[in-house]
Amino acid sequence: MIRLPRPLNKDIESDVWIDEDIWGHRLYDEQTPWLTFLEFLGIVQSEAVEGRAFVEKTYNALKYNTYNRLYLRNILFNNPHLDAILAEPIDNDNQWKKWFEHIQDNCGGIASPDFSYLKERFSSFRDFVQAVKFLQSSSIEGDSNKRWSSKFVFPYGPHCLYEDLRVTNNQASNDRRFFARTGELLYLMFCRAKRGQDVLFYLKKLGLVDNKEFNKFHLSKWDRLVATLQPDKDSQIIERNRTSPYLPYLSLPEYDKLAEDWISILGCDMPDYDAIPHLVTVTGLHIIIYLLNRAKETLKQKPQPTFILEIVAPEKTVVRDLAASSFLENNNLSKEAIKEHIRAIEHTSEWGECEVAHDPLDSAFDLLEKSFAWPKAKAKEDAVGISSLDKLLDYLCKKAITRHETHLGKFHRTWSKEIGLSSSRGSRRIRYAPTDSLLKTLVLCTVPFRMEFQEFLSELHSKYGFIIGDRQAIETINTGTADQEAFSENARRLEQRLISIGLLKRLSDACAYVQNPFAMEDFQ
Repeated sequence: MIRLPRPLNKDIESDVWIDEDIWGHRLYDEQTPWLTFLEFLGIVQSEAVEGRAFVEKTYNALKYNTYNRLYLRNILFNNPHLDAILAEPIDNDNQWKKWFEHIQDNCGGIASPDFSYLKERFSSFRDFVQAVKFLQSSSIEGDSNKRWSSKFVFPYGPHCLYEDLRVTNNQASNDRRFFARTGELLYLMFCRAKRGQDVLFYLKKLGLVDNKEFNKFHLSKWDRLVATLQPDKDSQIIERNRTSPYLPYLSLPEYDKLAEDWISILGCDMPDYDAIPHLVTVTGLHIIIYLLNRAKETLKQKPQPTFILEIVAPEKTVVRDLAASSFLENNNLSKEAIKEHIRAIEHTSEWGECEVAHDPLDSAFDLLEKSFAWPKAKAKEDAVGISSLDKLLDYLCKKAITRHETHLGKFHRTWSKEIGLSSSRGSRRIRYAPTDSLLKTLVLCTVPFRMEFQEFLSELHSKYGFIIGDRQAIETINTGTADQEAFSENARRLEQRLISIGLLKRLSDACAYVQNPFAMEDFQ
């Protein structure tokens, strides 16, 4: 693998560069898969307008503009008076007048708000309220307790894309809490994937992004409805001065596998926008695999992670215990990788030179600043009282792990739950137990038309490392921790689950097929 140079120390905002050196800047647990997808789409749209979507001329130098869309966001998420005004026994003109007064007083982030354009675009105040209610009902994480400036409309098209903001009175600034750059890493992965441009074609065809040069496809009626709520000036691009994201690896199989799964989903014959939740889910899965693969590579382990999946049974099974142990093992990988990454410096000639230097600690501080962007002055202040190189590395490991456990260390746990890969239902331990929603996504990504059930299990194992049936669990069975029947029964439960959600047909005792209901070609 080709590793790309990290940013210069003067451009690094953190006080130590270790998580980022392994996984990039950055994976962040509070940014959910959905918010990652929205941040990603905003970048694609911004770059498409400039004619350079998924084109990375200079590595890790991404600079893009963003959208505020504060009029839209105030209308949808900072607008509690609609129902009360609509219920009042006053005529249409007075309803508009009263609402304009309320929104004028409560509007955030806009210095001199003017919502009068809305009266010209809707035939009545009631129609306006119905449009707002529809968009509110389909918003992303609409029932969350996030501040109104961190809520998002469903991405029907380019007029729905904007960044996370912090709003104070009539001032607004971009915030990194929920748009924490994971979407930027996703964008760079597609830039470096072999079929990135094919993904871009499908995104344009679906109407999620648009540019001046691509007029074959048209924006949807839902995106036009969102545009109707905004004045023309609200859709202008806002220039931002920000540092560029950092993705360490020039090319990886994970980038290409991610793109292939997106193309499989976008190539299905589904109603408009039904593909989007599946894109979000499979993106979450691939980024989890990326996280674990980089950790295993750092630890010099076999790169492909494995996941023992329990297909939930009415009672506790041995597979449930194994799925919980599998989850715990994977969850600890990133922390172990941090320690290994730091301790690897002991095996370098430069560390050996520090050990025989006139002032070993001073030389070590210089090397640690060079290797991990730990500023020498800050390091000396932090590590006061430490007298040996070994204890200095122990301190750095402790410092790095404490920082790691704040966010990236929670990433695997948080995201596996978000995409329906893990659960603690019926148990005090978290284990891998896929939901129906995740199973549907896996079928769309893996089954082109229809596929024999055992072949499907084999494909899930080779593509994602999923262990469900006895054939995939041979290594586990050989350890004596479970017998063949336990995993055979696990596979039978999956078969019943797939039948119940209409994704499998059994033709005879010896013949069962998983079927993709949205395949472009009919095999019935």
